[in-house]
Amino acid sequence: MNDPFQMQRELRYGAPVCDEILTGRYFTIGYSWYFRQAKWVLEIINPNAKFEWEIDDRLDNFRADVRIPRRFRAGLKAYKGSGYDRGHLVGSANQDALEIQNSETFLLSNMSPQKPNFNRGIWRALESAVRSLNNKNDILETFVLTAPVFYFNKQIKTIGDETDDYGIDVPIPHAFIKSVLAEDKRGRLKLWTFEMENKKLPGNLEDYLVVTYDAEQKIGGRFWDRVSGSDFHNQKSKPGTMWDIDG
Repeated sequence: MNDPFQMQRELRYGAPVCDEILTGRYFTIGYSWYFRQAKWVLEIINPNAKFEWEIDDRLDNFRADVRIPRRFRAGLKAYKGSGYDRGHLVGSANQDALEIQNSETFLLSNMSPQKPNFNRGIWRALESAVRSLNNKNDILETFVLTAPVFYFNKQIKTIGDETDDYGIDVPIPHAFIKSVLAEDKRGRLKLWTFEMENKKLPGNLEDYLVVTYDAEQKIGGRFWDRVSGSDFHNQKSKPGTMWDIDG
């Protein structure tokens, strides 16, 4: 194997480029030093995950990720009074089988500034829907790639801590992309990619399905690049059809 990082289980089907790979115990972060946050995160949904509102022992131990040099990481004070949530990229409820597993989702390297009515609204609904997909009897594993998006044609605003010695500001993403790759018990792969602006959004989840190739361009890296074949090319070339959330 040319790249030892690909030994991480969640990187089985590939990962986009980034400044630094942070290999965690249960998920992997592709970090952007420039944007002071993840460029992407990659996870396999915990097979025993519960819905967030059923969890009694969510830890809420938000903290800086000391694997990142101080000059390139966000601190807790950057979010204080900003009006933005510390938005999980790997959802807390996705990794809840063990205390240390859940705790790792509260590293600030796994956070991006999110509007509260986005984070607690449609984004939470999407996370819940992905867990519902993973809970289907015919699904073996569900891989999820989540990434902040910055649009080149829009002004970028920041949050930050004025008392920070390094003057670190954290850019606020314009949107977020979530690409979901589900493998069924016969080894077949099914792909869905969503793009959602960082604001209160109307409508249904299927309204935000996008072409995966378009999402790759916005992130600046290939998704699931270790999967080949004409069928997968076709799936990446068009929006998918939403799975049955209730079934």
